[in-house]
Amino acid sequence: MTEAPSTARAVPSGPDTADEYPRTDFNIPTRGSHRARWDRESVHAILDAGWICHLGFVREGRPVVLPTLYARCGERLYVHGSTGSRPLRAAGNPGGLPVCVTVTHVDGVVLAKSAFHHSVNHRSVVVHGTARQVTDPTERARALDALVDQAVPGRSADCRPADAREAAATAVLAIDLGEVSAKVREGGPNDEPEDLSLPHWSGVLPIRTVRGVPVPADDREAARPVPEYLATDGRG
Repeated sequence: MTEAPSTARAVPSGPDTADEYPRTDFNIPTRGSHRARWDRESVHAILDAGWICHLGFVREGRPVVLPTLYARCGERLYVHGSTGSRPLRAAGNPGGLPVCVTVTHVDGVVLAKSAFHHSVNHRSVVVHGTARQVTDPTERARALDALVDQAVPGRSADCRPADAREAAATAVLAIDLGEVSAKVREGGPNDEPEDLSLPHWSGVLPIRTVRGVPVPADDREAARPVPEYLATDGRG
């Protein structure tokens, strides 16, 4: 995962093209920099493959990290929650709420000859930015549909939209993708040459998330056919 020093934000450095995010003190890792990526294609692919993020912010001088649903729409992330939650209320203040959003996929456990060189194959994205409350009705509706479809593509068109009471209880935050980086670890263990002859097994234990067979809600649903978007969605 990207690590950032606690210094003031630097002037963007390194490649700064339409295909890459600018590099700053906040999104250049201090360790494993060879695994870092700033290209939009990699960042978007990692974000689009998941639907749970961790939203970090500071409350009363203390760090808070909350798991929540998210969705990407172009160069913007949306997260949602109760209108009564602290981060959602704070994001409505002038200037918004400084946040850090992380998304991680674990692809395998890397088992090396030595305990020190054990690792995890993963894909991750870290987003630094300012969260603001979404108040425009059109953007809110688009964001809420995207949040549903991020988890199950096609579902927003196959359920009842939120009514006025439900919409009033739901807040949506937007974070622009401006200061972003990805980090990817692939491959096998990096054993020391002198350890290669040791009698310990080494390699990779693959890990992936698999969607199961849809389970009907009750007997009344048993005869209803499973929607095509559930039967064909093979994302892992």
